[in-house]
Amino acid sequence: MARHSEGLVASRRFLVSPICRRDAGATDGTRRIGCATIITNNDLNAASGANVPARILNGIAIRDQIYAELKQEIADLRAVGVRPGLAAVLVGENPASQIYVRSKIAACEQLGLGSWQHTPPASITTEELLALVAELNARDEVDGILVQLPLPPQVDTKRVLEAADPAKDVDGFNPVNLGRLVSGRAGLVACTPAGCMEILRRSGIPLEGANAVVVGRSDIVGKPMALLLMHANATVTICHSKTRDLPGVVRRADIVIAAIGRAAMIEPDWVRPGATVIDVGINRIEDAAEAQRIFANFPAKLAQFREKGFVLMGDVHPGVAEVAGAITPVPGGVGPLTIAMLMSNTVKAARLRRGRAHATSSSMTGLAAAKP
Repeated sequence: MARHSEGLVASRRFLVSPICRRDAGATDGTRRIGCATIITNNDLNAASGANVPARILNGIAIRDQIYAELKQEIADLRAVGVRPGLAAVLVGENPASQIYVRSKIAACEQLGLGSWQHTPPASITTEELLALVAELNARDEVDGILVQLPLPPQVDTKRVLEAADPAKDVDGFNPVNLGRLVSGRAGLVACTPAGCMEILRRSGIPLEGANAVVVGRSDIVGKPMALLLMHANATVTICHSKTRDLPGVVRRADIVIAAIGRAAMIEPDWVRPGATVIDVGINRIEDAAEAQRIFANFPAKLAQFREKGFVLMGDVHPGVAEVAGAITPVPGGVGPLTIAMLMSNTVKAARLRRGRAHATSSSMTGLAAAKP
C-alpha cells in the first residue's frame, strides 16, 4: 500500500530513524540535521509511490537495555544487604498461565532476584487464596506479589487483587496504586502500559502534544495506558467496541495503542500514514480460513501457519506496517517489556519498602537516599 505524501508531511516528526539516537558523538544540531534528512527521504519515497516500511520498535532490544540498568540497581541493593524478591501465585494448570509464570521466574533468575512460586489447586476458594495473599503480605523478604490471571470462576478476582499490599502490588492492579496513577502520584504502575511507555520514550517517539488513541478500555491496559499518556501531555482518546466511526477516530491519531483483544482488527486504512502503532494484542490463529483472509498478501506467514497449524499475531493487521511510521512486532514487541516492567516494579518495591522501613539504619543509608 503506497503512502500519501500529505499525510507523511503532517506526521514527519514521528518518523525518526534510530540512527539519529545512536549518534551520541554528534552535537544536538548535527543530530537534528541528520534526522531531518532521513525524514525528507521518507517523504520523497512516499511521494514517488514507493512503499516505505515502518520502523520496527524492537521490544527485545529495549528490554535488554532495561535489564542492564536493573542489574546495576540490583547490585547496589545487594551491597546494602537487600535482595529483591517476587512471589508468584499460579492457580490451577492453565497452560498459557504456566508459560507466563515460567518466563517471569526465569527473568528473576537472570537478574538475580529472589523468587517463590505457589501453585494452589484450581479448586481453591476465595478465602483460601486471600489467606495465601495475607501470608505473602506478612513475609518481609517478599517485595512483590504476582497473582497470575485469570483465576478460576469461583474465586472473586477483585477481592484477591485488592488484598495485596499496595507496596507489594507489582502488577499495579490494587485500587490504591490505580488511584495514585489517576492523581499523578508515584506508585507501582501496571506492567504492560508502563512497558508501552518505555517503548515510546526509548524509541524517541514525541509524546507531548501528540494525538493518541487507545483502542480498548480494560483496567489492566486501556485505562492506565490512557492515564500515562495523558500525564506525558498527549491528547488522549479512549475507544472501545461501541465507539462511533472507530476507523475514523483511529485515523486521526499520531499514536495508536491497540489493546482490544481481536486479531487484525486495526486495518491498514484505519491508520494515518506515518503514525506510531503499539500492538498490545497477542492472538493465536488456528482457523485456516481466517489465516488465509489475514495473510493473503503475506506468504511467509501463511507458510508458517501451514507448518505449525497456528500463528501468533496482534490486534493490528500486518498490512499496517506498510502505512505506519513505526510499529511494534508480535511477538517481540510489547511482550518482553511487560516482563521487564514486572522486574522493574519488583526492584522499585524493594527499594521503596526497605528504604522506608530501615531509613534510620546505618547499613541502609545509601538505600534510603536512593531515588524514589
